Amino acid sequence: MKKKLLCVIPVFCLLLTGYSKRFNDGHPILAIGSPAPDFHLKGVDGKIYSLSSFKNANILVIVFTCNHCPTAQAYEDRIKQLVSDYKDKGVAVVAINPNDPKSLRLDELDFSDLGDSYDEMKIRAKEKNFNFPYLYDGDTETASKAYGPIATPHVFIFDKERKLRYVGRVDDTESPFKTPKTQDTRNAIEALLKNEEVPVKTTKVFGCSIKWSEKEKSVEESLQKWEKEPVNLESLSMGELRTIMVNPSQKLYLINIWSAECTVCKKMFSNFITINRMYRDRDFELISIHAEPSVSKNEVLTFLQHEYASNKNYFVDADKRRLIQTVNPSWEGKLPYTLLVEPGGKIVYSKQGRIDPAELKKTIVEDHLIGRYP
Repeated sequence: MKKKLLCVIPVFCLLLTGYSKRFNDGHPILAIGSPAPDFHLKGVDGKIYSLSSFKNANILVIVFTCNHCPTAQAYEDRIKQLVSDYKDKGVAVVAINPNDPKSLRLDELDFSDLGDSYDEMKIRAKEKNFNFPYLYDGDTETASKAYGPIATPHVFIFDKERKLRYVGRVDDTESPFKTPKTQDTRNAIEALLKNEEVPVKTTKVFGCSIKWSEKEKSVEESLQKWEKEPVNLESLSMGELRTIMVNPSQKLYLINIWSAECTVCKKMFSNFITINRMYRDRDFELISIHAEPSVSKNEVLTFLQHEYASNKNYFVDADKRRLIQTVNPSWEGKLPYTLLVEPGGKIVYSKQGRIDPAELKKTIVEDHLIGRYP
């Protein structure tokens, strides 16, 4: 299966995220020995945190991370374990999301169901039961620019005097299914607990680039590019529909059966376009099927063009009974009808009527054909 190349090979990612102003978009990384810049940031618990919030800790670990990045997601459980292992040893861990959510393109969400907004941070923290403060810096990025993280995740470790003693990766293995060979963050913490010099003070990092606010233009450019893609509408026979339902591809099919006469269908349609733009670079395909032959093809095509539906779009001219028998006999015929179909025809999600976009995105990204990690 095709995978989007994003930190699949750590060495490749190290080359992408080397320590230089050029790769860090003009926001230099805080130098070893520097004092910790103060911050005043809101956590997912609604509280405001600053350096003084952790004044009793002998060691302060600040991890710049986020929701959407597959590397960041791969490290969530390891960060939680780090907190558990050192919470009784005077070590405090805090996570900061540096990303401006308005600078995050839809195609950069292809390994996630959530973006990097404050509200979505609250969802992720609750789902994963984070045992550390998770702070939002996406509106001003003041704290993030003071520290200068390159990628998510990026670790900064400070001693009792809040001097920077280590900056870099958590460990050397991105995959959550492999055991790291070099525990860089833990090694730094252990050295500081023994009042020793940190053996390796800096390491290069791998992960997703920081979505600084100046990248908002790239979001608009991506939308303009998608809106220029051709929109087509093809007729579909019952035989061709049966083939679609068997799904002979190696992709996860998202099938939206709808009608231009259905108000809910039209209101929900933009959600499918958004989802397609998120996952279309993965083993995923959106297929829309218009199922009301009384509406002209020209009218349907006009609507699709208005929605910039550059996915596969079909027009089926068949009575409802035949349609139900071909698609799914358990379908009651209500529109819209939404299905996720794995290769071989296994239906792993079906919904009559209005969908919950958040639920659908989570179902897609947690399907084995897609997944949260490269």
